[in-house]
Amino acid sequence: MPTRANPDSRGYFGQYGGKFIPETLMSALDKLESAYAEARADTDFQQQFKRLCRKYIGRPTPLYPAQQLSAEIGGAAILLKREDLAHTGAHKINNAVGQGLLAKRMGKKRIIAETGAGQHGVAAASACAMLGLECIAYMGEEDIRRQAPNVHRMKLMGTEVRPVSSGSRTLKDAINEAIRDWVSNVRNTYYLLGSVVGPHPYPMIVRDFQAIIGQETREQVLAAYHRLPDYLVACVGGGSNSIGLFHPFFSDKQVKFIGVEAAGRGLETGQHAAPLTSGEPGVLHGARSYLLTDDHGQIRETHSISAGLDYPGVGPEHSYYKDTERASYVAVTDNQALEGFRLLCHTEGIVPALEPAHAIYHAARLATDLPADRLIVVNLSGRGDKDLETVIKEAGMKL
Repeated sequence: MPTRANPDSRGYFGQYGGKFIPETLMSALDKLESAYAEARADTDFQQQFKRLCRKYIGRPTPLYPAQQLSAEIGGAAILLKREDLAHTGAHKINNAVGQGLLAKRMGKKRIIAETGAGQHGVAAASACAMLGLECIAYMGEEDIRRQAPNVHRMKLMGTEVRPVSSGSRTLKDAINEAIRDWVSNVRNTYYLLGSVVGPHPYPMIVRDFQAIIGQETREQVLAAYHRLPDYLVACVGGGSNSIGLFHPFFSDKQVKFIGVEAAGRGLETGQHAAPLTSGEPGVLHGARSYLLTDDHGQIRETHSISAGLDYPGVGPEHSYYKDTERASYVAVTDNQALEGFRLLCHTEGIVPALEPAHAIYHAARLATDLPADRLIVVNLSGRGDKDLETVIKEAGMKL
């Protein structure tokens, strides 16, 4: 196995990734790749990003020993990487600030973004307000309905939220519309993509800005326990929070990676969002990765109780991890995610977003079968304010 995972010169992780895009955007992607390479090598840029991580985002986020949760379920100790405590309430702000700085460096003043759960939209809106940039967020009508608090937050920060009524009216369709906008306005517009999906170099750029999660986790675990964790567990939609946690541990073969997808109403029903568990390789949104397709090769509609996981594809680096067996991937249903949600609320007084609630459920199951001296780190990628209405509705008020 390679000692690290980085794309080759064409933007591929193994057979996944690449640039499957209209010719109109090829020049823009080439300029983005060059600008990012310069920024990554620029000490001033890196220091500016680190300063904003400390002063604006509130990093480092804590690594919290969930002692009551661990005692309740027995077995291994569960540690929570508290990305829910970052500014705006999720990991998305790390990438939004990083790309916002990059856009400003490139002289772009009009920013477009896509959002599902609304957390990337809120993060982009926050970063753009702070950096003095115009922001437009595309969001599916279904997600606008179920994530209304985040829509209001985006608008309060001066972002224009554009509803998307096509397709399933969720994240996939929001990305489609953002790409159409970018094609039409490529000269003056920067596309602030929110996950490790899309054409090269986006999966690498987003991964690098989110890798601060795993870098901090490594330092914090070593300081507290004088060793590395045994398992890293994180939910996977597009996959940015999980890659951010996993990537800095890639060469540590003793650390096992587990990505948790959305099984929705059950894998057997077809109403889910688990391409790594149940999909096949294909091309979507400019890159080759695992996808959910029908018998005719068309992209299938997905379902998840969590808007942020409701996506038919996944990042190419995750696809590479699957094929090389560096990571294993499992799927958790809506009802199981609700159980994970309630479990963390009741044992720790922490309200998680529905996305990491999937990871909490699986980590709890995993812990019961392990000795007490094992360490499981779960990336608590977001807080649950945005999901309370959904949880109340789905749980029938039985919280």
